[in-house]
Amino acid sequence: MRFAFTDDQILFRDTVADLLSKECPAEAVRWAWADETGRRRELWSALAEMGVVGLTVPEAHGGLGLGEVDLVPLLTEVGRVAFPGALVETTAVVAPLLAENAPASVAERWLPAIAAGEAVATVQLAGQPFVADAHVADLLVAQHDDRIYAVPGDKLRLTPQPSVDGARRLFSVEFDAADAELVVNGEAGWLAANHAFDRGAGATAAVLVGLAEQMIAMTVDYVVARRQFGVPIGSFQAVKHHLADAELKVSFARPTVWHAAYSLAHGRTVADRDVSLAKCFASDAAEVVARKALQCHGAIGYTTEHDLHFWLKRTWALAASWGDAAWHRRRVAHLLLDA
Repeated sequence: MRFAFTDDQILFRDTVADLLSKECPAEAVRWAWADETGRRRELWSALAEMGVVGLTVPEAHGGLGLGEVDLVPLLTEVGRVAFPGALVETTAVVAPLLAENAPASVAERWLPAIAAGEAVATVQLAGQPFVADAHVADLLVAQHDDRIYAVPGDKLRLTPQPSVDGARRLFSVEFDAADAELVVNGEAGWLAANHAFDRGAGATAAVLVGLAEQMIAMTVDYVVARRQFGVPIGSFQAVKHHLADAELKVSFARPTVWHAAYSLAHGRTVADRDVSLAKCFASDAAEVVARKALQCHGAIGYTTEHDLHFWLKRTWALAASWGDAAWHRRRVAHLLLDA
């Protein structure tokens, strides 16, 4: 199979990349670590106005009605700038889950608000102890066994939890059953939760590819500018090997992420296998790139004064989220044995 993005998808990606480069520079990520909420509604609104936030919302509810193949290049750009926000949770997971499963009352309440940028959503599936961005969420979609509920954000009781990435806020969440609306239950509930997990893992893999690509770019800039013995350290063979190893890992991860998006978008029966392959390849690649970038930068790369550490810590956080590489390898093995 030959896979290539369309001209429209590439144009959309480049337009989003241009916005993010201007509105979400490294200084904005640094601000997100220090600010009380770490979120700028203005940037979220700008992304919504471009159609990014509502990309997976059906057209009937004010969205673009597009799918995972359209979303994956945008998520790579989101990773490239280490965007601090719940785009994976809102657009990749919650919006399609509600569109496919929610009763009309729930869908009509939340999907137009998501598409308009008026609602930020987050998600907690079985096995996920903490919820990202719950402090700014207008909606939580939560799984309890075979039941999935929609809970307004102002009905949540939050307990902050430590996070390696200071711009990615984590919380344990409680709510009262009376405040939750049932989205779907029974066998359909299990299927919806499984699809939501695959979408979250596939989307996170795309973000990891963007993080890795940016760390390579930052490292190339650094080794060209940094000089020892009168020459750039990038001219040293050992440094070239580090960068070549990093690029090789990303080159193998990138097509697996695209393939997973294709499988999800077309409802292929092997989508769960393809997603797990993408997530383990992307997690491994980003972690290798992070290690190589830190080796080339030296200790300065880990200091709070240097921007690299924001990308390092986002990588470490996301590599372990939605199943780490080891978990997804075990999943692939079980799927192959059961085939």
